[in-house]
Amino acid sequence: MIRLEELKNKIMESDKNSLIAYVELFRPFDLANCVEKLDKTEQYKLMELLPPIISAEILEYLEPALQYRILNHLEETLTSQVLYEMSSDVVVDMMLAIHRYQAEKLLNHLPEDYREKVKTLMTFPEHTAGSLATIDYIAARSSWTIEQTLQHFRKIGHKAEITSYVYVTGNKGELLGVVSLKELILTEPRTEISKIVTEDVIYVPASMEQEKAAELLSNYDLVALPVIDVQNRLIGVITVDDLIDVIHEEATEDIQKLGGSQPLTATYFKSSVFQLYRKRIIWLLILFVAEAYTGTVLRHYEETLSEVIALAFFIPLLIGTGGNTGTQTVSTLVRALAVGEVQFRDIFKVIRKEVTTGLMTGVSISLIAFARARFLGVESKIGLVVGITSLTIVIWASFVAATLPLILHKLKADPAVISGPFITTLVDGTGLIIYFTIAKLILHL
Repeated sequence: MIRLEELKNKIMESDKNSLIAYVELFRPFDLANCVEKLDKTEQYKLMELLPPIISAEILEYLEPALQYRILNHLEETLTSQVLYEMSSDVVVDMMLAIHRYQAEKLLNHLPEDYREKVKTLMTFPEHTAGSLATIDYIAARSSWTIEQTLQHFRKIGHKAEITSYVYVTGNKGELLGVVSLKELILTEPRTEISKIVTEDVIYVPASMEQEKAAELLSNYDLVALPVIDVQNRLIGVITVDDLIDVIHEEATEDIQKLGGSQPLTATYFKSSVFQLYRKRIIWLLILFVAEAYTGTVLRHYEETLSEVIALAFFIPLLIGTGGNTGTQTVSTLVRALAVGEVQFRDIFKVIRKEVTTGLMTGVSISLIAFARARFLGVESKIGLVVGITSLTIVIWASFVAATLPLILHKLKADPAVISGPFITTLVDGTGLIIYFTIAKLILHL
């Protein structure tokens, strides 16, 4: 584990070899966490003493604003070297996060050809495959021999993020196929690469949603996905580590939405109290207003309650059971929709499955509810009301929670917004109506 004071001492000593030997003992992610705790002078000096490739690896784990500040304070030649060693997708993210004048200033430090490719990646909308792509891959022309390809590999391979495959392109940059490094090594050097290319390559258009690209990579157990433009030209490659980040982000977002809150744009400790307030208050107010109709329902059945006070004992139990049932169902379905296990066309199968499950769990809960009512000493008819209501509410909650996420998904809305609190609020009011309706029928009120 890195000791901050020890790192500071190494920086102050200005012994380049000693510092390099020390930082090479640790991973870039851990070093980046330490760099955030250094003061500005120490940060700049550390980057000046380290080789550009190590500095680049550390910078990739820092926030864009800090990346820019450090790069902007380095000597121009060093800035160019470090920036070029950084992964192109990280560079693109940084450029899009900082002010456009700052981005233009940094872009001028890159070689012209590389700069134009980075600018192209910057044109793709956020959360698309194009926005995730990196240009740090190895491509070969279809007319090259194996020997020419390997020479090219040796020349630029140190910067490539993905070295397991070489992507084969035509004269206009169109994607023709892929060749594995293993095939290159085992094939006779004078053979044209077009003779061994695998043409049946899985690729994604730059406009595809990043979540769908992640799903595709997961389904086929790939380590990288080539990204093409509308003219079938290879513009970049998405690596598995980037798509793992996407899966992590999407899962985090869904979980936060299911909790009845807008997703955070930063990590928990980097989000201020005001940001937490702003993300939560809107949904809380919506749910507060929606929950108000529960009071309206109770007022409507005021006479029924006054006749049989014992009915009030079971209200929290019944509406809580309905909310819990809905939350369980919607959580399962939102995840199934996210990973492609369920589609809108499966709606009737889902309803049948969830309502059957609701019937089974409802019967179990209703028997326990009836026993609980008798244990409290209420008359058997009230126990019967509580038991039948429990069964009905569980089935109703299962139906509602099974239907709404699929409908929203069909309407291109995020099904995660049908959160646990939202389902609970909806079932609360309708559950009370069910409860008092059954009570009036059985008790002849």
